Amino acid sequence: MKFTYTGIEVKDMDATIRFYTEALGMELLDRHPIPATGGEVAGLKSPGSEQLLELNVYPQSKSQYKAGSELDHLAFECADVRAEMDRTVKMGAKIERPIEVRPKYIVGFVQDPVNGIWIELYETRK
Repeated sequence: MKFTYTGIEVKDMDATIRFYTEALGMELLDRHPIPATGGEVAGLKSPGSEQLLELNVYPQSKSQYKAGSELDHLAFECADVRAEMDRTVKMGAKIERPIEVRPKYIVGFVQDPVNGIWIELYETRK
């Protein structure tokens, strides 16, 4: 058995795809309706990563959406946390925790502006 992807429920598929592709550099792999739920699914992937992110949207009557309360955060490795924090904020993200310099990593947290999901941006210290 192996872990292959993370699925999250989102409020607005178009706005979420736009943020994750434009602000976080992910590639949209697929998007299609799910007849069994009346909803829609999309798959995203970051270049150089095998981890997939599955976005799900459901009709209001079937939604379990709780503003990201079941998910702690998504993590993205980057070359410059400060620059990425600034860039994502310009695209609507909200800073949730200031940048921390830890023994092995530099870490910052922003919030996805569409769904409220926390995103960790981190770089390995040199």
